[in-house]
Amino acid sequence: MQLPRHDPIQLSAEELKRLMHVANLAADAAALVSLQYFRQPITVHNKAAEGDFDPVTVADREAELAIRRVLQEQTPQIGIFGEEHETIQGESGLMWIVDPIDGTRSFMSGMPLWGTLIGLYDGQESVLGLVDQPALNERYSAYRDSAYLALPDSTHSIATRRQVQLADAVAYCTTPDIFTKYTGRPQFESVRDTVKLMRYGGDCYAFALLASGHIDVVIDCDLQPYDIAALIPIIPAAGGVVTTWTGDNPIVGGHIAASGSRELHDSLLEHLAQGV
Repeated sequence: MQLPRHDPIQLSAEELKRLMHVANLAADAAALVSLQYFRQPITVHNKAAEGDFDPVTVADREAELAIRRVLQEQTPQIGIFGEEHETIQGESGLMWIVDPIDGTRSFMSGMPLWGTLIGLYDGQESVLGLVDQPALNERYSAYRDSAYLALPDSTHSIATRRQVQLADAVAYCTTPDIFTKYTGRPQFESVRDTVKLMRYGGDCYAFALLASGHIDVVIDCDLQPYDIAALIPIIPAAGGVVTTWTGDNPIVGGHIAASGSRELHDSLLEHLAQGV
């Protein structure tokens, strides 16, 4: 499904605050489901065509249902677009975009870096984002110009690392295997060979690490809107930039780049433009 495009729905700060509260309730409900399956014996199904592997588990499906129950009860007029279940069209023009377990490969193999993503789309942009890391007890969120990390005993603002050149940057991508000659292998190699350190894995958590100032660059490809919508508000609120590889609105997914500053991002996009 393509996201509907229309004039943005205007939301006040008070409305966004209330909707963030709803997103937190939905993330709480999802965590109760996903954590009971984590590091337990679980059947993994393959959603992909023969020759590829796109895993899904009962935890993905039930966690999304838990999210949807909260969202429909609290905001029945807002639509829902999720990875595992049918799209619900709302009446308000707004749409929740959710991924119950971003990083199912990590989840199924016991790695605690998977997360739950909940974003709010206004017809043009993602205007509210929440990234919950249930196994780590970390929750990242943002709307307007403030980004936060909530821990079990405290909540504090987060910010990206500034004044970093690409040659000194720490970069992440999900895996080098996603890049082929058809999906940006030369561009990936250009970045990999330029940065100080390229690391792999992390899924949505890599973007959270960028927003909180631990790394500097994330590049990925073949993302869906539910993979990125929740992350889009967090990175600029923390001081960074997130776009497609061509500098466009990332809400559509595809090839995504994120950086800790505008200057670093401009340099990153120059490398990603090679061979495009």
